[in-house]
Amino acid sequence: MQPSSDIRRLIDIMAALRTPDTGCGWDLAQTFETIAPYTIEEAYEVADAIARRDMADLRDELGDLLLQVAFHARIAEERGAFDFGDVVEAITQKMIRRHPHVFGDAQDLPAEEVKALWARIKAEEKIAKAAKAAPAGDQAGEGLLDDIPLALPGLVRAVKLQNKASGVGFDWNDIRLVVDKIREETDEIEAALDSGEPDAVEDEIGDLLFAAANLARHAGIDPESAVRRANAKFERRFRFIEQELARQGVAPGTASLADMDALWNAAKCGEKSREG
Repeated sequence: MQPSSDIRRLIDIMAALRTPDTGCGWDLAQTFETIAPYTIEEAYEVADAIARRDMADLRDELGDLLLQVAFHARIAEERGAFDFGDVVEAITQKMIRRHPHVFGDAQDLPAEEVKALWARIKAEEKIAKAAKAAPAGDQAGEGLLDDIPLALPGLVRAVKLQNKASGVGFDWNDIRLVVDKIREETDEIEAALDSGEPDAVEDEIGDLLFAAANLARHAGIDPESAVRRANAKFERRFRFIEQELARQGVAPGTASLADMDALWNAAKCGEKSREG
């Protein structure tokens, strides 16, 4: 097969890989459940390419993510549920439905009204979906938080939960109160450490991370992006420590903590001087 920019070629390749006897044994063995982790991983690799501003890599990673969509759609087609075309049709219908200010009779709306309209349409979709899924006679439907996927990364899901609760008024009205909550959580961690109960320590650390995600949300910062920046900063500074130790002829693992801490501070000062 020759490479092609036609989506049909990708769908045909996926079908060939999933064809019994002549296809790929690994691809044939996969299910929705076994490839779901790869789907999540590919989405993260897209985000990583964006963060690095690597357009060539972004192109490749978007292709890998698109392959995941084709893979799931092929498995669904084999089960008689839906196919790739149905996926495309569903999202095009949704985008048209959610943009009456572009495709319908609600054009020229101010930005804030567009945002409110989008939220109202999503709410109507959720009510309709819940009514369709609820058993006959069940009027309770879904709770406000029920449609937030459990499989989301923890910090991402925390922000989505907080945003949903905020939508009905359950939220701090001052970011300083969130900072106070973080201080409270650190005190509770200390108490849990003193108790020596691992479950209590885990609970309190979880509360601290949830509060930190809430602080990021109130500050208009994506906590996942913030922690990725922190990871990159740690890697950069630790690499400086390794390089300096190597220059001094000191083997890794033999340097004292005090020496490594001094090099860490030197890396930190060097970054600040370059920034300033």
